[in-house]
Amino acid sequence: MNTEIDEIIRRLKDQNAKFSDSAITKVSASRDPFLVLISCLLSLRTKDAVTSAASERLFALARTPEEMLRLKTSDVENAIYPVGFYRRKSVQIMDISKCLIENWDSKVPDEIDDLLEFKGVGRKTANIVITHGFGKPGIAVDTHVHRISNRLGLVVAKTPDQTEFELRRVLPEEYWVDFNDLLVVHGQNVCTPISPRCSICPISRWCGRIGVERSR
Repeated sequence: MNTEIDEIIRRLKDQNAKFSDSAITKVSASRDPFLVLISCLLSLRTKDAVTSAASERLFALARTPEEMLRLKTSDVENAIYPVGFYRRKSVQIMDISKCLIENWDSKVPDEIDDLLEFKGVGRKTANIVITHGFGKPGIAVDTHVHRISNRLGLVVAKTPDQTEFELRRVLPEEYWVDFNDLLVVHGQNVCTPISPRCSICPISRWCGRIGVERSR
């Protein structure tokens, strides 16, 4: 199994070099946990292009919790619109910024359990923050990672959280940090939810095509 996983990872890296990085990956280049955290919140139920543009607009105004709290909530709303649930996310961003200042000396915590205490932060976001913000091992599971991992037959799980814990069991730790980025880009461009492009998929020989009714 490990030999197959090694080859799957290698081929996905080769393929994804042809495609654009995800919005979170671009922000992650900063290695700033606060920016990674906020971008993750913006990305929930929002297309990548919208997330990228909204992140750029917001971070042009504020890049720290202190700077964020100097803004009005309406300023944040205007900056991040039209991300999904932008009004709710604006309030969450302000609440998180306030909590970081009051309880964490303005520093984003680097443990998943601590991050889960913040309103609006789930396991996917927490894992992305610790992996891309702090370089610690973790597996962020979004809809792409959940779908493709189960489609491949790498795991059998009903929910993203179950998929995360199964992947922690079967995936070598050396691949944990990169796994989300690899499968997100693959899922956006090749292994789409409906009618995946199996004819050009570089890892099709290892795929169980579980749940695939129609492909291209």
